[in-house]
Order: sequence, then structure tokens, then C-alpha cells
Amino acid sequence: MSHYNLALMGFGNVGKALARLLLEKQNELRDNYGLTFTVTGIATGRHGLLINSDGINLERAIDEEDLTSMTASVFPENAFEFIHLCKADVLFENTPVNYQTGQPAVEYLRMALKNGMHVITANKGPVVHAYHELTAQAESKDCKFYFESAVMDGAPIFSLFRETLPAANLISFRGVLNSTTNVILTRMEAGDTFEQAVAYTQEIGLAETDPSGDIDGWDAAVKVAALVTVLMGVPLKPADVDRTGIRGITSEEIAAAQKQDNRWKLLCSARRDGEHIEAHVAPEMVGHGSPFYAIEGSTSIVQFETDTLPQLSITEGDPGPETTAYGLLADFVNAVKE
Repeated sequence: MSHYNLALMGFGNVGKALARLLLEKQNELRDNYGLTFTVTGIATGRHGLLINSDGINLERAIDEEDLTSMTASVFPENAFEFIHLCKADVLFENTPVNYQTGQPAVEYLRMALKNGMHVITANKGPVVHAYHELTAQAESKDCKFYFESAVMDGAPIFSLFRETLPAANLISFRGVLNSTTNVILTRMEAGDTFEQAVAYTQEIGLAETDPSGDIDGWDAAVKVAALVTVLMGVPLKPADVDRTGIRGITSEEIAAAQKQDNRWKLLCSARRDGEHIEAHVAPEMVGHGSPFYAIEGSTSIVQFETDTLPQLSITEGDPGPETTAYGLLADFVNAVKE
């Protein structure tokens, strides 16, 4: 039996979903994988930072508005002090993404690795802006840097190539990778205006108060950059992706596509051409013959072409914080079992 101290950095919808999943799966982790755990630290942006070396009551923490009201060994002053003092074996990092630099998440992971922790994140920023550095640092410390939930939530993309597709070289991929824009386009097909569809995604918590990261294609571009960087081995930044969002798609264009039995989708793609990568995010009309035609609402899909498998697709239906949390849990199990 192996016991691990865990620290959760970021305790919003995903962090709390992870906490609930850890509670739900704790007996299964013990009985099937020989893993037990104690959560010794939780750090939030607005509700305090808490460390308790004897273990934090997760059930209470999920419902607690102010973590500083809970029993603690210490209340750290900031995130870096939290990482230094939490004495965790594994850090789960789920802070907001920074498309331009990946900070401060990159620095959080650097410090955690320096302190000998496995680091697991759902944050795309560190993957895009510091993948090779953090991977090398993890190897030097005999730790793991895993990030399955950074693209398509809990769907096994990175681990698929890392563990089950030896000697398969990725040539290209295409997919629908941004749930928010797909919901907007689906709602517009049902009669919503663009503004009404955007408002709906905000009401259900899918889009931020400022939805530009989704509708202008930045979220899709950073996912493309992450896939290219990790799976194709070519460092790529979001700014290097040829990017067009859906802001210019009108209700008239939606209706015209429907009359032709076509649909608009925000498609993400990348293709290797020798040492060069062509990467794009742009709206495209697709017909019945396309694998992307039936992708509705928040469902995502990616189709890979490798030198050994000409067509391999992964589809994830109706993702949410729970599926993202599963990706984090899977990374935990895979990190420590190795």
C-alpha cells in the first residue's frame, strides 16, 4: 500500500469535482491500485489557502465559503509559500489559463517539481509555454508532469500516444475542440441570434464573462498548440496558429448552410510538412460525409492521421468539470504507478 499527500491548487468547479471524485473513488483506489491519500493543502484565489498536515476534511472544504475558518497547521500568505509548506507528494494545479505566457502556472509547477512533487494540471498554458522544460525538470527529479485534462477534458489523448501507440508518428489531426463555440453554433441553428447563443453559454457557465477567448478562437488555438507541441514534438505557440474565430458567422450564413444540409463548425487542424507545421483554427462548412457533421452541443472530437493508422478518432460527449476531474485522477494513478 502506497500513501500520498495531495495538494489542490485551484478549487473552483474542477477542483471541487476532483475532490468529490477522490472521495467517491478512495476505496477503489485502495483496493484495486494499492493507493491511499490525504489532502494536506488547498489553495484558492478568493477563499483562502489552507494547509493541514493531519489531513483536510474534503467534504467540509467543498461546501466551505472561507477556508480560513477550517482547522489548519498554517495559513500560507501566497501560492508560492503554499507550495513550499504543503509537503505534498502530488500537486494538482487548476488555476486560470494564461494564453500568452502560461504564467503564473508555469512558475507554480517549476517550484513544485523543485520540491520533488509530481505535478498534474488541467491548465493548457504550461503545456504550450513550458512543456519541454517542465518535462526535463520532472525527469531530473524522478517525478511526472502530466496534463491529460488540458485538451478534451478526460478523454485519453496524451496518454494514448504516450503509452499505447509506440512507434506511431502523427502526421495530422483535425477536430472540434472548443465546446463553447460548438454550443453557440448549435443554438444558432435552432434560431438563436449570435448574441443570444453567447449569453446562453455564459448562463450555463460554459463561457466566461468575457467570452472572447472562445469566440475569437484563442482557446482552440492553444489546444492546437498543445497537441502539436506534445504529440508532434514541435514547439508551437498559440500566436503561431492561423486563427479565425466565429464572431463573423451570421444567422443568415447559418440558415444558408442548413438549406444545403451543411453545418458550420470551428475546426482545428495541424499537418506536418517535413519539418514545418501548418496549424489552423477557422470556421468551416461541413456536410453529411464529414465526421464533424454530427458533433452537436458541447461534444468534442479529434481525428488523427499517423504513419501507421490512417484514421483514428476520439469523441467525447457532454464534457464538464466531472470529466476534467477524471483526467486529473487518471494522471494521478498513472504517475504514481510508474
